Amino acid sequence: MTGEKDSESTETVASTTPTELKARIDSGEDVFILDVRSEADFEEWHIDGENTDIVNYPYFELLDDIPEDLHAELPDDQRITVLCAKGGSSELVAEHLDDDGYDVNHLERGMKGWARIYDYQELDADVDATVAQYRRPSSGCLAYLIVSDGEAAIIDPLRAFVDEYVQDTRTLGADLMYALDTHIHADHISGIRDLATATDATAVLPETAAERGIEYKTPYKTVTDGDTLSVGSVDIEVIHTPGHTTGMTAYKVGNVLFTGDGLFTESVARPDLEDPAAAKAAARTLYESLHEQVLTLSGDTVIAPAHFSDSATPNEDGTHTAELNDLIERMDALTMDEETFVEFIIADMPPQPANYEEIIGTNLGQQAPDEEEALELELGPNNCAASEEALTN
Repeated sequence: MTGEKDSESTETVASTTPTELKARIDSGEDVFILDVRSEADFEEWHIDGENTDIVNYPYFELLDDIPEDLHAELPDDQRITVLCAKGGSSELVAEHLDDDGYDVNHLERGMKGWARIYDYQELDADVDATVAQYRRPSSGCLAYLIVSDGEAAIIDPLRAFVDEYVQDTRTLGADLMYALDTHIHADHISGIRDLATATDATAVLPETAAERGIEYKTPYKTVTDGDTLSVGSVDIEVIHTPGHTTGMTAYKVGNVLFTGDGLFTESVARPDLEDPAAAKAAARTLYESLHEQVLTLSGDTVIAPAHFSDSATPNEDGTHTAELNDLIERMDALTMDEETFVEFIIADMPPQPANYEEIIGTNLGQQAPDEEEALELELGPNNCAASEEALTN
């Protein structure tokens, strides 16, 4: 420990914002985190990083003081950041640590605040347009902005970040023409309706996705395989790639293929979230989509997925994309024969995303949570990919 605190001090323990914590992690600084949520919540999702050490010790065991076994795990020469679900419990624990002389702060708004972090990075794409990737570190969700000649489109937007999309589009001097979803998402609340309401954009869904029972009050457009939407001087090609869901659809702009949840940079889609009973048939459909629609494209096609997992390796600029040839070379799932692929995918699926049935219901327009309820629904990992075990070599 670093020494005793002045017993007459009335100052509260220091806090740090999610943005500040992420900046420390991204800079390569060694970061120590004490996560005081329950073991189950911690196991479901937590902050991770190569330079991040993290200890989980439930808050209810720290109400009075810091146990000796926890003291043994805490550094006495490094700042400790305490976090909880919403920021209240972590402050009390941080005060205990401060009383014991540790260099400590706590994370404002906890993991709920962490879920509000959203990164923007333009991609180096061989296309006559600005193409940017949005990244949500807390859940691995990815969305995309395409801007060309004063017009724009957003692919797979999140409702929680509609204001950011609108502001960025305006900053780039463009009018938002389309807000597109690749499918009915099971891990986050879609923002296509909110964007259509906030702007003159048209909400766009794959026709097969809409057939699942859309109940939107907001007008929307459907597209099907082979359709094209124009944004400025570029075209958005519609490529139906069912498997993850019956409506799963990729969008292609120049050499960039926005694959939604059909293909990731570290895995392929899971086939069980729309109809668990039909998962095996959906896995077979996924195989056909990959081999007939995706793997037939040029090897230098840039795969831009809708998610990344903790096992994904980002590019040097932090983005998550990969050339198709690279994925074929290192991902076993793309070179398996059909029967091996189907049996493997079915045998090794991860836990289902948290609240996925309520999220699907919301994205179909059958439920209407307010903003706070919507954010609560989508906290946690996305879990929309098949297990990465044995999928890469």
